[in-house]
Amino acid sequence: MTQPLHLPLAQAVIDRDGAARDSAELFDKLWLEPETRILVLHNGKTLVSDGALRLLSTEDSTAGKYRVYLGRTTTAFGDQPIGTAIVLSVLSDNAAHSIEPNQEKWHELRRTGAGLAPRDAALISQALAIHNWHETHQYCPNCGTVTIMAQGGWSRMCSQEDRQLFPRTDAAVIVSIIDDQDRILLGTQGSWAENRWSVLAGFVEAAESLEAAVVREMLEESGLLVTDPVYLGSQAWPYPYSLMLGFTAKVSKENKAEDIKPDGIEIAKLRWFTRAELKAEAKDILLPTRISIARALIEDWLGEGIESASELESH
Repeated sequence: MTQPLHLPLAQAVIDRDGAARDSAELFDKLWLEPETRILVLHNGKTLVSDGALRLLSTEDSTAGKYRVYLGRTTTAFGDQPIGTAIVLSVLSDNAAHSIEPNQEKWHELRRTGAGLAPRDAALISQALAIHNWHETHQYCPNCGTVTIMAQGGWSRMCSQEDRQLFPRTDAAVIVSIIDDQDRILLGTQGSWAENRWSVLAGFVEAAESLEAAVVREMLEESGLLVTDPVYLGSQAWPYPYSLMLGFTAKVSKENKAEDIKPDGIEIAKLRWFTRAELKAEAKDILLPTRISIARALIEDWLGEGIESASELESH
């Protein structure tokens, strides 16, 4: 039986408290709670201190461009008890500078996320996804009227049509392709560093099952027909607001392993790796960050954790 993947961004560590979102006094009430903490975000980055998110009190925070109620914590963390309310505050340049002028202290999820505790990793992922949705949905898709935030930041309203818009999630399959020699297929994109490798992925199309998307996307990107897709796990990836659905699949007997053909658009090169080859070359190549589902799929096939050049450089 396949063991569940270790997925840092898939942890259920916060109660999203949807029942509280309809209150017109939501943020006024939250600001009356001394335990309420503010997660600040500026240009997709947040503050990290001593390996943890630097959450501000309501007294220390400053006015932001907008706020979103993320929910209440389900575990105690530091001086924050269970049930601590967490609010996202998206800051302007001036507001961010007033809180922390040193740009080196503002961190991005892809750079820092792997070192965060599960609660913090899930919080920043949630904050980024909802922020990215707001940034790209400020106008009604039907009539073009400006939309306004509602429900504690979890919907937007078109004032012209009284239409309610909700955050979207884009489903994408990500797949470890395994051949009859038990090798894994990794690819690299033209925009990546030459020695960066990862498994293949692609978005699910309209009215398409996940399994059908696995077969179609892998054929498009690698030239290989795959069979027996097996679902392994999922987690959000807030770039911009995706849900990554992890699969493993086998190369069809109709193909030969050497039939690989990168599409030349998304995938520039493809290569089969044995376990021994990946271990031997790990110090010289860049694998996906530990916080990604891509890394989890690679290590699931490998049967153990591995350090690549990116981790070794950070030590």
